[in-house]
Amino acid sequence: MRNRFIRLLPALVLAFCFLMAPEIASACFEPQQQLSNEKSDGTWDSHDLSGIWFRKMGNRNGPGGGGDCGFGPAGSNPPLTPAGEEAIKKNMPTGTRHPLQPKTGELEPSKSNDPALFCNPKGMPQMVVDTAHDHHEVVMLPDRIFQIWQEERRLREIWMDGRPLPTGDNYANLGVSWYGMSVGRWEGDTLVVDTVGLDPRAWVDINGFPKSENARIEERYKLSKGGRELELQVTLIDPTFYTKPWVSDIKRWQKENRNGKQVNHFGWYGLFSGLTELICAPVNAGGVPSNPRGGD
Repeated sequence: MRNRFIRLLPALVLAFCFLMAPEIASACFEPQQQLSNEKSDGTWDSHDLSGIWFRKMGNRNGPGGGGDCGFGPAGSNPPLTPAGEEAIKKNMPTGTRHPLQPKTGELEPSKSNDPALFCNPKGMPQMVVDTAHDHHEVVMLPDRIFQIWQEERRLREIWMDGRPLPTGDNYANLGVSWYGMSVGRWEGDTLVVDTVGLDPRAWVDINGFPKSENARIEERYKLSKGGRELELQVTLIDPTFYTKPWVSDIKRWQKENRNGKQVNHFGWYGLFSGLTELICAPVNAGGVPSNPRGGD
């Protein structure tokens, strides 16, 4: 008899919540605070990147500020090959940064040829480094990692099953895509992600830096501050357009509390609980290119 009661207890609690006043029912389903993946002994699982992460900016252009919407470091111009110089001359961002680009100053979005302004995906690595959106969620599975980005409501897949990056005929058959093909591995406490097969139409960042079909992106993720902060450094390897690898500044995100206000509206926990999807929707654009930094 006692065992039957124990088995029925969860159902009884659920029924109690529904029968109570709305205020009490809301409390029944209110998420519990989860500050981090910290264990009772003060340590944390350095391989657990799960959760919702908020971009930690500080001074966007200052030391440790997280960049200026660009690949970074802020204000840097990597050395280009002759092919890279020709490519960057064709790109007209809303704010000129490279000396080979037209001296337009702050260009009206309608005069820019930034693909993202016309509701095209930002692609990699721009989705990761762009500071126009602040949140993303990481979901850890045994054979892969999912990143869900606030902007575009974009799902990105990182394979962790030991497969190699595609090469040769396999690469040619798969072809390029906006976000490419990503595989990850652990080097100690650092998650290393390599990505190839990137569509060259998507810029590297808001500043109009180009990439070729031969580009490879390396991301290095690591937890710090008791698992409460996520650090990332990105390297672009593209010998077609750049004379040497271009290494970013450190990008940082802070983990949202399980009951944080930005991700928990009216008792509904989630990345899009109160946060806009930032989807570039032509029906909202009013006849002009969409919001240059993400959409509506």
